[in-house]
Amino acid sequence: MSVKGIQMRTVIRKLASAGFVAVALLAGCGADDPASLVESAKSYLAKNDRDAAVIQLKNALQKSPDLAEARFLLGRTLLESGDLAAAEKELRRASELKYPFDQVAPSLARVMVLRGANKKVLDEFAKAEVTSPQSKASLQSSIGHAWFATGDAKAASGAFDAALAAVPGFPPALLGQARLKASEGDAAGALALADAAVAKVPTYIDAWQFKGDLAGGMGQFDEAMAAYRKALEIRPANAAAHARVVALLLRQGKSEAANEQLEAMKKVAPRNPQTLYLQALVNFRAKNYAAARDAIQQQLRAAPDNSLGLVLSAAIDFHTGSYAQAEASLQKVLQRAPREKFARTMLVNTYLRTGQPARALDALKPLLPTFDTDSDVLALAGEVYVQNGDTAQAGSYFAKAAALDPKNPDKRTVLAMLRISAGDGEHGFRELQDIAAVDSGIRADMALIAINTRQGKFDAALGAIAALEKKMPDKPLPNDLRGAVLMSKGDLAGARKSFERAVALDPADFTAATNLAKLDVADKKPADASKRFEGILAKDPKNVQALIALAELRLRAAAPPDDVVGLIGKAIAADPTNAAARLALVTYYVGAKQPGKAVAAAQDALAAMPDRAELLYALGQAQQAAGEPNQAIKSYNKLAQARPGSPVPYLKEAEAQIASKDYDAALQNLKKAIALKPDSLEAQRAIIGIYLAKGGVAEALTVARTVQKQRQKEPIGYVMEGDIHALQKAWKEAADAYRKGLANVAATELAAKNVAALRAAGNTAEADKFASTWIKSHPTDREFRSFLAESALVKGDFAAAAQQYKAMLEDRPDDAVWLNNLAWASGQLKDPKAIEYAEKANKLVPNNAAILDTLGVLQVDKGEVKRGIESLQKATALAPNAPGVRLNLARALIKDGQKDAARKELEVLAKLGDKFSGAAEVTKLMQGL
Repeated sequence: MSVKGIQMRTVIRKLASAGFVAVALLAGCGADDPASLVESAKSYLAKNDRDAAVIQLKNALQKSPDLAEARFLLGRTLLESGDLAAAEKELRRASELKYPFDQVAPSLARVMVLRGANKKVLDEFAKAEVTSPQSKASLQSSIGHAWFATGDAKAASGAFDAALAAVPGFPPALLGQARLKASEGDAAGALALADAAVAKVPTYIDAWQFKGDLAGGMGQFDEAMAAYRKALEIRPANAAAHARVVALLLRQGKSEAANEQLEAMKKVAPRNPQTLYLQALVNFRAKNYAAARDAIQQQLRAAPDNSLGLVLSAAIDFHTGSYAQAEASLQKVLQRAPREKFARTMLVNTYLRTGQPARALDALKPLLPTFDTDSDVLALAGEVYVQNGDTAQAGSYFAKAAALDPKNPDKRTVLAMLRISAGDGEHGFRELQDIAAVDSGIRADMALIAINTRQGKFDAALGAIAALEKKMPDKPLPNDLRGAVLMSKGDLAGARKSFERAVALDPADFTAATNLAKLDVADKKPADASKRFEGILAKDPKNVQALIALAELRLRAAAPPDDVVGLIGKAIAADPTNAAARLALVTYYVGAKQPGKAVAAAQDALAAMPDRAELLYALGQAQQAAGEPNQAIKSYNKLAQARPGSPVPYLKEAEAQIASKDYDAALQNLKKAIALKPDSLEAQRAIIGIYLAKGGVAEALTVARTVQKQRQKEPIGYVMEGDIHALQKAWKEAADAYRKGLANVAATELAAKNVAALRAAGNTAEADKFASTWIKSHPTDREFRSFLAESALVKGDFAAAAQQYKAMLEDRPDDAVWLNNLAWASGQLKDPKAIEYAEKANKLVPNNAAILDTLGVLQVDKGEVKRGIESLQKATALAPNAPGVRLNLARALIKDGQKDAARKELEVLAKLGDKFSGAAEVTKLMQGL
């Protein structure tokens, strides 16, 4: 062999390694006119060499773009290769160039079916006429598949019959009939028809894939895999067969093998929509939502109407909280297939998650006639009716679901819980206990624990936890639950032991670590609390919950901002789609008075998780804090789109508009909130405020009276009416409103306001008489006595105040606040027991600035000036921004002759100027030094 020959082989080998063998060979043929290139392509197609054929056809079209035959052949070849979007484009161009309809129509209809555009297929081709038997068989088969996909089995059967009449034994029509048989539950008949199709054309890949689908549906995984492998053997680059193998491996839980198969698929079809779909699915299952979203968006760009892609896209959005986007994708699927169960149930759950139970019910109703024996759908119906407030109907659906699936403990558990909520506690509890006794799962146990704890039946809850522990002796959960119940019971030492046992079983148990940290903080051991989360992070440095919890502890400890932000930043880097981490950063910046950074953090979060409601809310809050009300309003508008059934966006938008004094626009949004939630007190209060700001007293009173009708046994509506009159200083009308309320509900707030209104009107005797009567009929109403005492203090009636505090302390002798106030009132009365009251309060609650201030003043008055100064210095250190306390200290220092020390305290107060109500005294004292 010559050196030249060796060199040529080396060049060809290098070209082959780069995937350019076809190009190298074609370059040597010398024929470059379009007709010759088309003929060359046909010869490659005859040899099943599609890659070479595509190159030749593209070369021909580069020279002659309007060559209809080249367009048709390229479209059909791309169809067989799986590049559906490009195939449809070329076939439509061939049709525009008047290539024979008989040949274009069958291929175009097939590619559209494969792309999921079934309705378009029926619109374009259902009434189309072709002449050749082969074309008719092919076109009618595609039409049949389109009818089948849109739910019309009768029309589908007619189309397949027409195809078989044109060409007896036509494999795609046989396969269509097989799919119909399978949908009717006739697996044997379906398999026989698929076998007939394979017998007719042994290399018919679609039939092999269907055989695999059929076997997989019956749980015959080995047979399914064998059929899919046969399809791959026929055509190794077949993306659909690769996709089925990946999906089957995922279904079997063989994630590693599935990933290997996916990598093989990516080598042969990297841009195929099915490849992108499966990549998205694998990422979704791994909870890598950002990567999953990127892959599914690429898939949908190639196949925008693909139902599987749209549903997976919706699932990704649902799990990341982008509910508006999820809804849009699901609606798109349901427009074409209204009874598609998975898409419709996800839409129902989307509405439930976003607080739109009425829309959830509307979305559910189309499922009920078709799936009236589907226990899962019936259970979902029960949940929907619960959220719509119809517990009777909910109970009926849960009962049907449980009857259809009697071994399902979850459905029985929900039914039992409904019975308890409906008042049939005995029956419901017994049912839960029966379920818990036989079910290896824990839902019934958890329900028993939760309900007993909520009802304050702590011993019963602990008994249920003991039963649960027998099911999972080596798990931390029972100890976590026991600790929580013991905390509710007030047994903090027992709770700590339970949480420590949970950590011993699982050092990474975040629940136990969090509760132990709370106990540590309560015991004033913040360093121990931090160690809890540091221990988790030592084993799992990317634990988002631990990072956020540690950041919160560092913030409480006044750590440097970089430390706090750094920890939150690590949490975001660990999981960019974790909303809690993103919100923690926004919240930190708002609290740190850095609203600009808060806005930027919220915007970054929304870029990672578009339309996430809590992030839109946080952005609006940050923009308001940054003084950007117009931008906040835009964010709340987007929030309204993401949460169409919630009044919150309109309330927040109104809040921003009120801040901008745009009262008319605010009123419109508040009315929208009322339309969604007619008894929204927040909206009603804001509306009253706007009416009063505009002088609309009558309109404000109308709103208050509406509240009274809505909440007849609550004081709030009458309080609103009375307060509106009080603002106008119409004291008689105010008192009348409060008394009208008292006729409906005996509320302390109304009683106190009635006394205040009567006194303001000058009817002191009537006020005192009412107060005396109220105390006699409500002897344990400490809140009312507290109101009387504080009112007396404000008026300087120290004897009356002391009388009330002494009466209250008879029932609760260790109330430090009441003791402190009694001490002050008694001191003004020169009662020698005043200092005794203050000392007792200080002993009960040491290191409280208000109590130390009272004690210090009383000590000074008693002549114990040094002790008084010591108490007042402690109080000032505890409350450095309380000018009244500092002034008391200055007075004491002057009395003790410490003029320089007094001057320092007074200079601090002098800087406050007129902001301090005691400014005149400060000036006078400084002049006297």
